[in-house]
Amino acid sequence: MDDAIAVYREASEANDLDRLLPVLTPDCEVVSPISGRMVFRGTKDLRILLGAVYSTTRGMRWTEEVGDGAARVLIGQFKVGPFRCTDAMAFDLTPDGKIRRIRPHLRPLLGTMLFAALLGPRVGVHPGVVLRALSG
Repeated sequence: MDDAIAVYREASEANDLDRLLPVLTPDCEVVSPISGRMVFRGTKDLRILLGAVYSTTRGMRWTEEVGDGAARVLIGQFKVGPFRCTDAMAFDLTPDGKIRRIRPHLRPLLGTMLFAALLGPRVGVHPGVVLRALSG
């Protein structure tokens, strides 16, 4: 298997979900950096979420990878509206190298607020995805 983090890095920069999703476990989860309470799970819901995320941002570029083994962090930057934002994306990997959990950490606050305002309606048109994420 290709290195899941390298594939995620390249695929997210290109907004290529067909390449990105196979490196996730079927029950992979993304913990929302916006609500802190919502947890999106499963490749079907993550296709919707990550598609909305990477189509909302511009110029996503991962600049550094930290860690080895089961815990990795990608540090990158992107633009949303006029704001340049940074992300420290923490990944938990399974023993076979697939991604099982993603925890984004975004800044600055104004960019994150605009990102949330733009992302909300894109994900909100899929109420089942939102309800499942809110259930824990």
